[in-house]
Amino acid sequence: LSSPHTEATSTHNYPNLTDDAGNAPKDSVVLSAYSTMDLVDKDPDEDDPWNLPELQDTGLKWSELDVKGKVMRVLTSIVKFILLVGFLYMFVCSLDVLSSAFQLVGGKAAGDIFQDNAVLSNPVAGLVIGVLVTVLVQSSSTSSSIVVSMVSSGLLEVQSAVPVIMGANIGTSVTNTIVAMMQAGDRNEFRRAFAGATVHDFFNWLSVLILLPLEAATGVLYKLTKIVINSFNIQGGDNAPDLLNVITDPLTSAIIELDKTVISDIATGDPAARNKSLIKIWCKTEKITTLLNITVPSAANCTIGVPCWVEGNKTWTQINVTETINLERCNHIFAYANLPDLAVGLILLALSLLILCTCLILIVKLLNSMLKGQVAVVIKMVLNTDFPFPFGWVTGYIAILVGAGMTFIVQSSSVFTSAITPLVGIGVISLERAYPLTLGSNIGTTTTAILAAMAAPGETLANSLQIALCHFFFNIAGILLWYPIPFTRIPIRLARALGNRTANYRWFAVVYLLLCFFLMPLTILGLSLAGWQALVGVAVPIVVLAIFIIIVNLMQTRCPRYLPSRLQNWDFLPRPLHSMAPWDRVVMSGMAFCGIRCCCCCKCCQKTEDEEKGGKERKKSQEMYDNPALTRDDEPLEVPKETVKATQL
Repeated sequence: LSSPHTEATSTHNYPNLTDDAGNAPKDSVVLSAYSTMDLVDKDPDEDDPWNLPELQDTGLKWSELDVKGKVMRVLTSIVKFILLVGFLYMFVCSLDVLSSAFQLVGGKAAGDIFQDNAVLSNPVAGLVIGVLVTVLVQSSSTSSSIVVSMVSSGLLEVQSAVPVIMGANIGTSVTNTIVAMMQAGDRNEFRRAFAGATVHDFFNWLSVLILLPLEAATGVLYKLTKIVINSFNIQGGDNAPDLLNVITDPLTSAIIELDKTVISDIATGDPAARNKSLIKIWCKTEKITTLLNITVPSAANCTIGVPCWVEGNKTWTQINVTETINLERCNHIFAYANLPDLAVGLILLALSLLILCTCLILIVKLLNSMLKGQVAVVIKMVLNTDFPFPFGWVTGYIAILVGAGMTFIVQSSSVFTSAITPLVGIGVISLERAYPLTLGSNIGTTTTAILAAMAAPGETLANSLQIALCHFFFNIAGILLWYPIPFTRIPIRLARALGNRTANYRWFAVVYLLLCFFLMPLTILGLSLAGWQALVGVAVPIVVLAIFIIIVNLMQTRCPRYLPSRLQNWDFLPRPLHSMAPWDRVVMSGMAFCGIRCCCCCKCCQKTEDEEKGGKERKKSQEMYDNPALTRDDEPLEVPKETVKATQL
């Protein structure tokens, strides 16, 4: 028996199949009242875009191939692997050249920024200077070495250098954020890749928000590292092992070589360094020290222990003069080019970004073609599966150790995090697994700095090592804050929310990059230069407003009944203040205007997209019309001819 609701629905859908009384015949087939439109319209992948996609093997199985097919598959796999290694090598080299380009463009400016010691005494200003300098030179190691040089020369106290090191930790994460933007072509890939990159940003910023005020108030990192330095009789050792540089240096050195001491000399106040070029021209030099006779006003001006004599009316003495003799010219392509540093930097910047984008796209395509079938299953099991209960919690800490070890091998946290970012995008590594790998990368880069500090001369060993240990304990404290307890892993939730936002509005990724790494640090630096009164007067209201908005947002989602009716949503504000849609229309209109003015290919692309969209809609319509229950009210129902004749009679 059908329910009254079913009968009413069937009668409404088929008015011609009823008698004069409006009742359905007993022998008529009553169709089900529910619709299957959702099954057609609903895309399983749209339920949760964070689910790792299944990389299915669309080719023939190994057992179905003949001998020739098996040989061709093996050879194809070998060629793909060789190409993957080659593209990865070019990707790492392009990151190195990108760092050199940024140093040529902004290296001297970075040295000038560090030169203002009065500003560096302000912890907030020191933090943003560390961010800006690291973004300019694209290397936390370079900015850390500048800080070590300033501390060793007495221009900066170790306690004032700690916020700069925190800022360097933030600035080094800009590289993998740039890499993530190269995957903006696919919406879900971009969502995962951008979240995988910015989880590093959120970890660093949240750690600074907690540890910078604590350090400014108590000096805990300075005191802890001072105790460690004084407790051990630390001797200088060898340089940190150059594991990756041995492989990449032959190519990068043939493109460009830099004299990085110029930036440090500018920061330490050497006036002669300002006129020097960062481009290294002579790779092999020799310094010769000779005694030179000079005249002095009187014998009182002679140095004790140095010969001093009088000839006629002149007093003579001797001084040591060091002369640098150039022996061998460098062989990189810009050694003979008479170009300024800025021009060479811009050329290398464009070249390195082009190679970086090309290699990243090809790496992603190769990985998508290789990671299929059983290979993908094995890799995903190895990377994303936890240990069995009750040891599941150990998996994350193993990933931290793996991240630290891999970063120690490649000698750069930027290289390691930039390498795993596309893997997160294509779904090989989950965001939850990328997070501990990134934390381990932070630890790995500090161990490299500690080994580099151990190779410092005796007079600078203690200061260099203390700064490196401050960097190490800062990251350890951050891990203790934001990893051991699952609900404290706030960076994952923030990165996922930002990934969703940038997937819907892809231009917002550029806004985020400029805001977090350029505009906000520059604004804070400008307020710091104006004085602490200006900084406090502007920053405190903004911080209070941000805290208020965060609390109201949390209450709106969890307990809106405790809020006044006006604050239960943000609809009372102008729409641009609580929605990205108006801004999106402005940006899209601007991009469309530029597309019309610059090229006509946008119209072709739009036409192709409209055709594809129309094709999909037609396909869905055909699927719906196959089932009479899915017929819309505004479409005529195809009734069998026998039924029509019977109705007419």
